[in-house]
This record gives sequence, structure tokens and C-alpha cells, in this order.
Amino acid sequence: MENKFRQHILVPCYDTDVAKLLKPASFMDMAQEAANLHANILGFGYDNLMETRTAWVLSRMHIRFLRHPRWREEVDLTTWHKGLERLFYLRDFQMTDTEGNVLVEATTSWLVLNIDTRRLVRDAGICEEGVCRDNAIPEPCDKVQMPSDCLKEQVCVHKVSYSDVDVNGHTNNAMYLVWSMDAVGYDVASSRPLKEMKINFNHETRPGDEVAIGRACTEQDGNTVYYVEGIAAGRQAFCVELVF
Repeated sequence: MENKFRQHILVPCYDTDVAKLLKPASFMDMAQEAANLHANILGFGYDNLMETRTAWVLSRMHIRFLRHPRWREEVDLTTWHKGLERLFYLRDFQMTDTEGNVLVEATTSWLVLNIDTRRLVRDAGICEEGVCRDNAIPEPCDKVQMPSDCLKEQVCVHKVSYSDVDVNGHTNNAMYLVWSMDAVGYDVASSRPLKEMKINFNHETRPGDEVAIGRACTEQDGNTVYYVEGIAAGRQAFCVELVF
């Protein structure tokens, strides 16, 4: 048994940008939905965990864009559950074209939380029978931090609103990437396809919360790298590294 889940997708216009390329946050949305569907099949999906008042929480994600899929392109999105490593349950993703060429690869790190206490559940009873040890990206996403040697500037303050919130009542993970791409600026985000992204989700935000968005920029190995963080109520809600 391969223990992988595949979806065939025709890239829609509303998930692409002015260059007709798949938006990074749209890939995140697709990946989250594929993860939900596969977890349901394996017996530890949303409804299964709700029976014990627990839920999946995405903690870290690392994405590499080898080539951005284009509007109306047919692609296959594959995901698989890699099992528990220390505190995190790992899940990988690959998006391929019709000839099998890898377009996007990603790895994610998840926690299981008690939704009443907001505490980590270490023994969540997640079945290991569905584990696949293949790697899209071998190393789990590491910690992302604002560099101390770069000037950070505040870009804006975003108030969490209806369009940001998911079924759990807090900001959807992909929205943090939306805010980050906006923070980079239209000229860069629309003209230079994102090569790589690492994001840490550190504290949830909810409707009405005000999130101060800060940005720093540096040059590394010929690439332009932006770091974006969101601070809410004095705590870092997220931090992302974007390589262009």
C-alpha cells in the first residue's frame, strides 16, 4: 500500500496572479484541503479528532517552487503522512505536471491540541498504519526568525476580519502568507516568482485582533530574501522567510 493521496486539479483563474501563475497562498489552501481529505481516509481527520475535543494545528511549513503552475494547467497534488518525529506529525506534498515533473514540493509539521485547554496533546492516538516515509523535502521546516542584523520596518497593522477566519474561528494559515506577500510589495510579488518559503505559526489570532506587520530585507546567494512577522498583543503570531 502506497499510503498516498492524489488530487487532479485544473488551476483556476481565482488562484492565480497577474502573471497567470499559481499564488503561493493558493498552494497552501490546496495542500491543507488535501491533508484534510487524506486524514479522513486514514481515520484521523477533523471529525475523528473532534470526538476527543482535539484538532490538528499547522505549526511549520516549508515550500519550494521549482516552477509555478499556470492558469488552466492540469496538475496532480500528492500528499502523504510521514508519522511522528519528536513533537511534530510530519506531512509532505508534491505537485506535478501531466508529464510527472515536480513543480512544487513541501513539508509540514503539525501538532494536535486540545481545543478547550489549548494545550498540546502528546498521545493523540494517531494510527501509524498509514505512514509513508518518502520525502518531498527531507528535513522538517526549522525555526524562522527575523535577522538581528537587518533593519525592520513596520508595514501596516491588519485587523483580523471575516475574510481571514477559518472553520476553527481563527485566522486561516494561508492568510498569513497573503499578508506577507502584500507586505513585500506589489512590484516584487507580481514580477518575481517566489522560489522558496518557510513559515512558523507561533500564536493564533482571532477576529478583532490587531496584527502589526513588520518586514526586513536582505540579499543572500544572489536572491532577495524578505522576512515578515506579525505581532499581536505583544506576541509573535507568525514569522515567514520568502526567497525571490
